[in-house]
Amino acid sequence: MSEAKKYIMTYEGVKKLEEELEYLKTVKRKEITEKIKVALGYGDLSENSEYDEAKNEQAFTEGRILQLENMLKNAVVVDESEISTDTVSIGTTVKVKDYEFDEEVEYTLVGSAEADPMNDKISNESPVGEALIGKKVGDVVEVNAPQGIIKLEILEIKRV
Repeated sequence: MSEAKKYIMTYEGVKKLEEELEYLKTVKRKEITEKIKVALGYGDLSENSEYDEAKNEQAFTEGRILQLENMLKNAVVVDESEISTDTVSIGTTVKVKDYEFDEEVEYTLVGSAEADPMNDKISNESPVGEALIGKKVGDVVEVNAPQGIIKLEILEIKRV
């Protein structure tokens, strides 16, 4: 059997997953159980869309619980005090100049489990993240992204 995938995460990312897991196990499970009870009261299950919907929600929630437990069990937490700001790595925030739009952008590099592109938290496995990892201030990288080649210059590297 192959070794389980390791999820590289920051301490903040682990806390966020633990909170979601706790919510799903305590609050969400109870809500779904109540929905199933109410739907069962409607009688015939063969035409009971409320029951089907509640069971689907239950299956999705249980799947997410298993996924979160697996991610937490296989999490490798990055010690933020040991992060070097000499090169870009997981747990660093990097300021880059985007030549296409002539603007400065900051990205925080995180593991894939806690990526949130809408909040500029990019995965080390994303095209931009992969291109930036290991680079230094002053380096210019070209990223082969879905929308074309992006040219970025690293201006600053700091800890999260």
